[in-house]
Amino acid sequence: MHKFAKDKHARPLPTARGIRRACSKELYRTRKRMNLWVPQEKIEEAEKLYFRKVVENLLWIHENGSNRKVLADWFEREVAGDIAAIWEVDAAVLAEAFRDAFGG
Repeated sequence: MHKFAKDKHARPLPTARGIRRACSKELYRTRKRMNLWVPQEKIEEAEKLYFRKVVENLLWIHENGSNRKVLADWFEREVAGDIAAIWEVDAAVLAEAFRDAFGG
């Protein structure tokens, strides 16, 4: 058996387009859970920030992709405060809505 046989069935890293779309969907679901209207400019700014943070931590996120609780914890620690500042909401409320929408 090849020494790389295990890697043959590993999931490939997502594309930039896939990441961008996933980030957009996750933030949309979060806004819906919060019943919050956000101006389009602030939505785009938050999506860019979230996309950048995901790309910066892509390998770790990819490794933990099946553990939504860990990913929601990461969002709460690393992203929620910045997006809460952009949207002018409480970070704890945003993190809880994200966790509810994301399933973690």
